[in-house]
Amino acid sequence: MITYIKKFERMLILSLVFMMALVLLLSTIELAWVIIKDIMSPPVLLLEIDELLELFGIFMLVLIGVELLETIVKTYLNESTDHARIVIAVAIIAIARKVIILDVKDLSGTALLGIAAIILSLTVGYYLIRKTNTGEPGPGKE
Repeated sequence: MITYIKKFERMLILSLVFMMALVLLLSTIELAWVIIKDIMSPPVLLLEIDELLELFGIFMLVLIGVELLETIVKTYLNESTDHARIVIAVAIIAIARKVIILDVKDLSGTALLGIAAIILSLTVGYYLIRKTNTGEPGPGKE
């Protein structure tokens, strides 16, 4: 019974990989279309701040998709991979995307502190997981 469940799980994962690759292909084509459209509209070859932020947002979204694809392949098709570290790395990339396209003028100080706390906790968590898994001495281990 376990063998059938593992085969079914592997089939689902492979279908997710295929669908994610298709979504990445389409989003990359969309990014190229937006770039071409933006640089061809007057003023030609010049981008306004709003257009740049939109492009960076789409670009970072594609990069997050690539990381998710890599995560699916590495984590779920390879049993020996550390799931937590990869998931935290993807979360760090996702929050970095938010920070890059963030309009700081529209946010309160509390919201900015919250974002900083999320970034700090994710990076500390990533560091601790990495130190624990590599066998290197972490904080308090000497």
